[in-house]
Amino acid sequence: MERSQPAPLTRRQFLQVSAWSAATAGFASALSENMITSHSLSVALLHLAPRPGDLPHNRQLIETAITKAAALGATWIVTPELCVCGYTFTDRIGTDWILPQPDAWMRSLGQLASRRRVTLFLSHPERDLQTQQLYNSLFVFGRDGHILGKHRKINTLRVGSEAWSSPGESSLPSRVPPYDSVGLLICADAYSPEIARKLRDGGARLLVSSAAWAPGLYGPSGEWERCTRDTGLPLFVCNRTGADQTLDFTEAESVIAKGGRRLLSLQAKRSTIFLIEWNQQTHTLASRGYTKVEL
Repeated sequence: MERSQPAPLTRRQFLQVSAWSAATAGFASALSENMITSHSLSVALLHLAPRPGDLPHNRQLIETAITKAAALGATWIVTPELCVCGYTFTDRIGTDWILPQPDAWMRSLGQLASRRRVTLFLSHPERDLQTQQLYNSLFVFGRDGHILGKHRKINTLRVGSEAWSSPGESSLPSRVPPYDSVGLLICADAYSPEIARKLRDGGARLLVSSAAWAPGLYGPSGEWERCTRDTGLPLFVCNRTGADQTLDFTEAESVIAKGGRRLLSLQAKRSTIFLIEWNQQTHTLASRGYTKVEL
């Protein structure tokens, strides 16, 4: 585990702190604890390396990561795009395994989220019960284990590794405590400015995105930053790592962005949990430090 270190106190600051009486110190401690409880949101980005088509391995990886992130104190846990199956899975396992959701395994994750008292943003393919069309979807489980909302990826590729999925329609923000309205994106949905703007116009106060976006010729090139500049909303992006069949995500970045710029860019060569602290009152990072735990 790695934790960035805060800057040491100056002599003047030390003397000021030392001058507090015991009663004042007790009050300050209680006030500080209350502020952290009220305003700080601990967000775990599961920067994972799923194996293409290996459902048992990937499910175990996700369960382990959720359990460890919760033990670290995470309030929200976000998974990368297609973490349960990998990006290029169809050549290995096809699509018959994709069911209407929630299926038995997804319900078990909802129960895990409930036991651990966390909010879970889970990327998982789904089959529409009526049309039988397949979608690349992002679900949100509340701390009670129930689904709060979902988003079906809009900007899907109609050829290649995403040809199995149908494009979703414009989605509405979901109520995800402690926020009254959160907008969901998946990877290249950030490429079209109108998607994020519609979420903002629908009341979203924050954007959360799962991603499997590798660097390189067709890699992200300012789309996430533009989303925050266009909407005025912060954006949490949970990307992935590791090699897939056709793409190498080893240098891919998970990102915290606001105001048209990146506040944090996070990389790891193997499956890793990144835990950041978000100040809900100031709508920015509570600290530029973060916790990094490899799996």
